[in-house]
Amino acid sequence: MTSDAHLNELGEFLKVRRAELSPRTVGLPDTGGRRVPGLRREEVALLAAISSDYYTRLEQGRIQPSATVLATLAHALHLDDHQRDHLFELAGRQRARHRPPGAQKTQPQLRRLLDDLTVSPGVVIGRRMDVLAWNPVAAALLTDFAKVPEDKRNCARILFTDPSMRTLYADWRAVARDCVSHLRMTAAKYPTDPRLIGLVGELSVEDRDFGRWWGSRHVPSRRVGVKRFQHPVVGELVLDWDIFTCSSDPDQELVVWTAEPGTPSYDGLRALASRATGRFGGPAARPAD
Repeated sequence: MTSDAHLNELGEFLKVRRAELSPRTVGLPDTGGRRVPGLRREEVALLAAISSDYYTRLEQGRIQPSATVLATLAHALHLDDHQRDHLFELAGRQRARHRPPGAQKTQPQLRRLLDDLTVSPGVVIGRRMDVLAWNPVAAALLTDFAKVPEDKRNCARILFTDPSMRTLYADWRAVARDCVSHLRMTAAKYPTDPRLIGLVGELSVEDRDFGRWWGSRHVPSRRVGVKRFQHPVVGELVLDWDIFTCSSDPDQELVVWTAEPGTPSYDGLRALASRATGRFGGPAARPAD
């Protein structure tokens, strides 16, 4: 079979599979009014976080998808292992067989750093932007992470699904777009991670901007900068932020927000720290593991 013939077969396979699924099966609302059974092309594209035009060309056998796109499509279409193998074979791609990365636990040295941060908010972020640990000031600044279920304790999910984030960040759209770009770079590193694929699919359905930004080529280059907050308790905060990568586990990063002593933002952080100590008590770092 020629390469073109393989791609045509791939397109037919995608058509047949989406016809076998209902919106309810994949977690989408069923709005009715369907002339034919199954999912619409744009619905599959939304679940896979790709453009409708790109998916249409896939079904037409006009392009060869990457392994990352194939893995996302396999998840979106609820394919079993045999069907996944067939999908990759038709696309002429080798299916990755490595095991997905396991659960992460906060490295001890990062936990000690959190213990020492008394005024500056700090959060340990994992490979999927999962929140692994935080200190009381970070909870007071951002959200009470302890009240978020552990399986939902993810920076990207909180940023896009918690309405308070859109008023907390003075430039929410810029922050959110950078967040999507970081997730996309992680997906390129771990294209078969089922939890990451699920997170991307969930947020693509939940938020139209997420799906649109996921398909863009925006790449954040800075690992330091300034964030502006409109905090409901202490008002405006202008904070410097830095990211420190853990040498023993490069997939763990400590994000720290600071302010220059003597500034209104520093006074605001001190006020948050004072409230946090009374509110949370206990140790300085609240682990998620």
